[in-house]
Amino acid sequence: MRPEVDSVLITADQIAARVKELGEEISRDFRGRELLVVGILKGSVVFVADLIRNLKIPICLDFVAVSSYGASTTSSGVVRFLKDLDESIEGRNVLVVDDIIDTGLTLRYLLDNLSRRQPAELKLCVLLDKPSRRKVEVPVHYRGFTIPDAFVVGYGLDCGGWFRNFPDIWVVKKATAVRA
Repeated sequence: MRPEVDSVLITADQIAARVKELGEEISRDFRGRELLVVGILKGSVVFVADLIRNLKIPICLDFVAVSSYGASTTSSGVVRFLKDLDESIEGRNVLVVDDIIDTGLTLRYLLDNLSRRQPAELKLCVLLDKPSRRKVEVPVHYRGFTIPDAFVVGYGLDCGGWFRNFPDIWVVKKATAVRA
């Protein structure tokens, strides 16, 4: 059964404008240096694609896949590595890009894992930040939007596999948020 969406939280135009600003800020901060952009699959794919088109510096691109949600709308707290990096990050400038930070547990686990690989610099960029749900501190260097405690979909974010293709970010109706 497909969940239902309630209302638009952030429009495609607002997203495009903010992603352009983030691209300019990151390009300024890493001017004159190469950057390895690490997208977290699957949710960040749309954001990563738009973000790297707005970067004006030399980049390489890689992906990791980690999971703590499954088909649920709440984090299980148990992080699983589904795909590791293809590139070595030792001595490199690394920007981890994710769609959303909620409890922070998954990103804390991932950033701790990556920092043990001795990158020159390790920074985090998230499209959406839900600080009211945070359980652990995670340094967010680049933030698209701060949002309230709502389950959201669209622009790469999903609910049980649905809605990744929506250009806007929508709130999922609470009564239908969990896939049957």
